[in-house]
Amino acid sequence: MPISPNFNSVLSKDWEINFTQCTPNGYLKYTDLCNILQLTAAAHSEIGGISFYDMQEFHQAWVLSRMRVEITALPKWQDVVTVKTWINSLENSRSVRALEMYVKGKKIVGCETYWAVFNTQTRRPEALALPYEHFELYPENKATVEGFSKININHEKEAIFEKTVYLSDLDIVNHVNNVKYLEWCLDHVDANRILKQEVKSFEMNFMKELSLKDQVVIHESENNDNSAATFSIAKDEKTCFALHLHWK
Repeated sequence: MPISPNFNSVLSKDWEINFTQCTPNGYLKYTDLCNILQLTAAAHSEIGGISFYDMQEFHQAWVLSRMRVEITALPKWQDVVTVKTWINSLENSRSVRALEMYVKGKKIVGCETYWAVFNTQTRRPEALALPYEHFELYPENKATVEGFSKININHEKEAIFEKTVYLSDLDIVNHVNNVKYLEWCLDHVDANRILKQEVKSFEMNFMKELSLKDQVVIHESENNDNSAATFSIAKDEKTCFALHLHWK
């Protein structure tokens, strides 16, 4: 698709929280928070001419490599949230995108994401084949207090669940959708901590893609002071994903 005449290097988009996106207490699920952020990023890439549809002409897609989310509060059912997004950096095969979520003008979520251009045929990263110079970059305008990082995995981690990848776990790029990894891990967190909105921030590293029928093991390791927890997902004893939760 061509670049939209309404294109702007900063996009603000409204979303209304519906009941399917909420936990039993009426507040937005952390997984659906990530979905809204990702859909906003996709909307910005679409009007800017670098969407999945545009990139598929060259057998390319954006895939998420790292993500950090800092949360002050969660929106609730029927809230209208505004998500604002812009790009910090974009060159060759890599991009860093910032996102913020607001309710009634108050910022409640900040997010930093790291994306890579991925060839959907060779399953390898490569340089973006489309022009992107029309995007103004904002390297100093950060959405989070801390940037994303490499998550250290404790070798004394405990295996807590075994999982088979099903068709429902896959997305349009034909690998496990990034939100599914988060969902698998959060299913093994104390439900009260989720319902009480005790997650202060979380960070995710995506290292290797998973495909249909893959067999994986989910591991967990907690900090000694109980201030954080780390989950990892491995296939054939090789880590594919890591999640670090920081509690309030």
